[in-house]
Amino acid sequence: MATPSPSTQKPTPQQIAAMQQQFAAEAQKKGMTPQEYANWQRQQFAADAAKQGLSVEQYVEKLKAQALQQHQQKLAQQQQQQQQTQHLHTAQQGQGQQEGQQVPINPGAPDPAALAVAKWLRGQDLKSRTCILNGQRKDMFKVKRALRALQTPAYQKASNKKSSALPPVTSPSSALEAFKLLPLSLLALRVTKIDPHEGHGHAKPQKRTKGVWTVRIEQQQEIRDDLHYVWLYEGPQWKQKVYAGGALAAIMAVVMFPLWPVKLRLGVWYLSMGMLGLIGLFFAMAIVRLILFCVTVFAVPPGLWLYPNLFEDVGFFDSFRPVWGWQEDKKKKTRKAKKGRADKPANGKIESSRSDPNAIPISSASDPANTSSTTSAIHSGAAALTATRRDLTARIEEVEED
Repeated sequence: MATPSPSTQKPTPQQIAAMQQQFAAEAQKKGMTPQEYANWQRQQFAADAAKQGLSVEQYVEKLKAQALQQHQQKLAQQQQQQQQTQHLHTAQQGQGQQEGQQVPINPGAPDPAALAVAKWLRGQDLKSRTCILNGQRKDMFKVKRALRALQTPAYQKASNKKSSALPPVTSPSSALEAFKLLPLSLLALRVTKIDPHEGHGHAKPQKRTKGVWTVRIEQQQEIRDDLHYVWLYEGPQWKQKVYAGGALAAIMAVVMFPLWPVKLRLGVWYLSMGMLGLIGLFFAMAIVRLILFCVTVFAVPPGLWLYPNLFEDVGFFDSFRPVWGWQEDKKKKTRKAKKGRADKPANGKIESSRSDPNAIPISSASDPANTSSTTSAIHSGAAALTATRRDLTARIEEVEED
């Protein structure tokens, strides 16, 4: 349907009244009546038309044509701008479908639903791993594990509660929408692995912590199963507040020690003396065991250790077990530990055969081809039994844990 031009479209009564009011206001500004202002305009039109060599009617028609042309140009510019906006929106949608679903980030207060999703996911086992982001250790997880957790019955049960702010998840697409809340509220962001020594002039260090990535935040927050996200949501901070309050109280208590009651200060003095005594006893025991080893390493090689696991990486009680043990070569200890792991019983049959260390394997008598091997096995078993009986002393490796 064609739009009527301004020259053919008749004005409405409201428009005519508005034009009359505007005309009267302009005449009042000039200090004239509307009739005098109209006569003055006619004289101006006649003077302008005479300058261009036209009559008044021709000059009016020329002004109308210019106004119509300007109106058409304005309409064309508006239509062109609308088309450009539509093309740009379509191109952005196509690019988003090609590159994966991109999530725009709008900084601000976190959404309550996003906080609920983050709190729930932090309590799940997403097999998070530690990474380094801007020099700080953070927890990193894969997107696919978070999406799987959002589609579990446990999430459905939690979201169905009346007071729950969790968004409902009924399909993979709704799980994706729920996960989008995390980057939108800056609770979790996509990261990629980088080389921390890239761009530095020095060589790469030979020693590094295995399994710890150095990552950086990416600008495009895409969501795909193989991508990694890092938690920026630390959860409730009440533990940190309690620890900070306890540390502050401890510092104040130490500073105000002169104001303590006499009995309390006396008790602290006895406690400190007891701790110093335990520390001195520990150092004395370490010196005694070293002297004992130095004596026995020449008298009864390979040397005897008192509390051989005292400085080993074991628990507190395991440090004092066994009470004594012979010195063992580290290579032999490592070899025996590996052999022990390789010889772990795979089923009950192997375990039952190892229940008797002095047992000698005997082949079935129905197999005459194994007679010679049976005889050699008996001799070797007897020799092993003799060797075992000769060495019945305690060893350090007896308390090693696999």
